[in-house]
Amino acid sequence: MTDLFSKTLWIWTGEKETDEGSAKQTLFRKILFVNIIPEHAFIKVSADTRYRLYINGKSVAYGPCKGDGQVWYYEEIDIAPYLHTGKNIIAAIVLRLSTINMGNHSIWRTPYPGFFMNGYIQTDTTWKWKRNENIQYVPEDGVLVFLDIFEKAIGNKSLFGWLSNDYNDSSWKQAKQYNILDIRKTSSPGNLFPRPIPQMYEKETNFEKISNIRKSTHDINQWRGLIQGTPLILEPNSIHDIEIDARELTTGFLQLAIAGGNESEFNILTSECYSYELDKTINVPYPSKGDRTDVDKGILVGFTDEYKVSGFGNEGNPEIYEPFWFRTFRYVKLTIKTGSEHLTFLKFNYKETGYPLDVKTYVKTSDESLNSIWDISLRSLKRCMHETYEDCPFYEQLSYAMDTRSQILFTYSISADDKMARRTIDDFHRSLRYDGLTLACYPSMVPNVIISFPLYYILIIHDHMKYFGDRDFIEKYLPTIDAILAFFNRNKNNRGLVGKTGGNVGHDIYWSFIDWSPAWDKTGGVPDAFLQGEITMESLLYINALTAASEILLFMNNTAKAFEYNQRADELKIAVNTHCIGANGLYQDGPGVDKYSQHCQIWAILTDVAPKNKWQSLITETLSNSSLAQSTVAMSFYLFRAVEKSGVYYKTQGLWEPWREMVKNNLTTCQESTISPRSDCHAWGALALYELPAVILGVTPAKPNYEAVYVRPTVGYLNWAKGEVCTPKGNVYVEWKRKEDGTIDLKVNAPENIDVIY
Repeated sequence: MTDLFSKTLWIWTGEKETDEGSAKQTLFRKILFVNIIPEHAFIKVSADTRYRLYINGKSVAYGPCKGDGQVWYYEEIDIAPYLHTGKNIIAAIVLRLSTINMGNHSIWRTPYPGFFMNGYIQTDTTWKWKRNENIQYVPEDGVLVFLDIFEKAIGNKSLFGWLSNDYNDSSWKQAKQYNILDIRKTSSPGNLFPRPIPQMYEKETNFEKISNIRKSTHDINQWRGLIQGTPLILEPNSIHDIEIDARELTTGFLQLAIAGGNESEFNILTSECYSYELDKTINVPYPSKGDRTDVDKGILVGFTDEYKVSGFGNEGNPEIYEPFWFRTFRYVKLTIKTGSEHLTFLKFNYKETGYPLDVKTYVKTSDESLNSIWDISLRSLKRCMHETYEDCPFYEQLSYAMDTRSQILFTYSISADDKMARRTIDDFHRSLRYDGLTLACYPSMVPNVIISFPLYYILIIHDHMKYFGDRDFIEKYLPTIDAILAFFNRNKNNRGLVGKTGGNVGHDIYWSFIDWSPAWDKTGGVPDAFLQGEITMESLLYINALTAASEILLFMNNTAKAFEYNQRADELKIAVNTHCIGANGLYQDGPGVDKYSQHCQIWAILTDVAPKNKWQSLITETLSNSSLAQSTVAMSFYLFRAVEKSGVYYKTQGLWEPWREMVKNNLTTCQESTISPRSDCHAWGALALYELPAVILGVTPAKPNYEAVYVRPTVGYLNWAKGEVCTPKGNVYVEWKRKEDGTIDLKVNAPENIDVIY
């Protein structure tokens, strides 16, 4: 029986945890003597919930990569470059999130707070720990914010210099090891897996400029000097209200350094843009927005960190404050109240962070407005990629299947990188529920079920098949595909349609969200036809997923199952055409319900429910009839696909207008919706990253894993286009120019190992 209590390499405080609903920071420290620096010194490191690891004062890792209750990740790091002979300090900040307050939904946590290291160094009882009691984590003041990352902190003199080798840690307590009955290898955090994606990059970055001084005894040149690296002395008992511009919306770890200034107070507000009064015309009010740089009429609205200075720093060894979690901002508002002594403000900058996306595609066209749209699209994708794809970095930081499907395609088009896609596919696979549906967003501590989002998940797997053709990888997820499709098959009604299974968010077991159309604002993005029964869109999306699944099964040489899926799709097509067409010839939002949307017409085309000879008239009516519920940025990818498929791609000239308006309003990323002012960065709007290389230049895989490639440009309204499109086998250069007779001169240069199909 003694072996049952064998020690693990997971350590913690050994004290009873009073998980009261707030996050806590615990610091760990170990002294390591090194006689000879090894060529390599690999360690594996992890924590529940988050950690930042330091070697001799240098930050070397931040993690662990987001996992869940079944899979927990570790980072493997070679720390040899950070060691020196003699005394070395190995240290970590571990942020433990509460299991009571779900706070940051995307960060999983288990019943066992802990810190883990194995390899050249191991975690054991030789480590010491101390709790930082001077930091509180506070919830954001707002609606639909799931982060709880903002801090109310006081400088902690007892921790001053704790990363250095001359710090006295004699008052710190000895760490305790968990035994194997506590940390079991069958579940998280004991079942450790290697990190599936690269480490996030961190880049020291200065702010661009001072956008406004609301109040200060110092002029703009002095404040400009501060952000460029020149210290600024603030007199006692003074107030300063400064707004600082990062030039573009970004994500980064804020850093400030101070000397003296005891009892001074910093309020650090991070904001996406300048905005105006609350827009009360929408269901969830947010500040209205126009010119995002309107410093004269606008105000900065966002979330605030508070820091109270303890005054123990000096210019050679300053007091430093760096919030643990990255912040999303374009502007930062500093409100400073100094105490009874001078404060020397030494530094204020940030470490930009995100997924290390290697962009290899570029495209230029005769429409110069698309250049700026490309720029804000690329930045949107980058800002919505960290350890997962994210719907938005400012509010939720959650990976939703509908958003993520588009983001993955955008990533393939510009970088041919599928590492994040692979982890996304595996994440959603692990979210599979008892009823056969995957969760709408994952990883997430709080279950959210949007009935159509598992169907987008099937499209994600289909896209990976099309672009990378990895049969061994796809094999694992076939049962999940079948479980999802079986749910919809079980829930068909006597008309052969997907029956009414969902409704508005929070009111029903499933949310039937389709799009944030203004016509559906009061029903939470759900076609209001659901009030009278089933909605047509769920049948259309089911048809689309069945067709994609059939192609996956054919690729996997399972012709019988592929035939079954196709047969189901054909039956549904008949049911939709029988029950869901109104007297006006348009597809209804619900069978027999005289309500119509762009969405049903778009998906009737994309699923071949509508006969081919009606596509052009149907899409023309869709684009011209303003009485239809309008699609928004969220549905734009599919609107463009329907226009392309209908052979009227020239009509996209007008469809780009919402993005031109974004550029006109000085956004540096794509906003969530042209209707709702909530988020200024939502990567489902980064449509240009697919549209320009895959449609306008026409480069797409003709066979899985780019064994062959199509180069079939869609001219539309453009006169010329040129660029390079990356593939896993090298870049394909395409250049075309329209001739007077409407045909094009086409030049293509592709790697020798790729067959080009025109």
